[in-house]
Amino acid sequence: MTYDEAVARIEVLTKELASVGAMGMDTYKQKAQEAQKLIAFCRSQLTGLEQELESVLKS
Repeated sequence: MTYDEAVARIEVLTKELASVGAMGMDTYKQKAQEAQKLIAFCRSQLTGLEQELESVLKS
């Protein structure tokens, strides 16, 4: 999965979670956990990019 794909999926999940009344608690929990994993993935991608940029700028 790419960063852009993860962000797009997070956006979909956010919209789905906003309509909590339309789904059961188990589904809500599953979607929230998926969003949490995707956010962690994106955060790690951004941290890696930040480290690469710092390395390039120090050179």
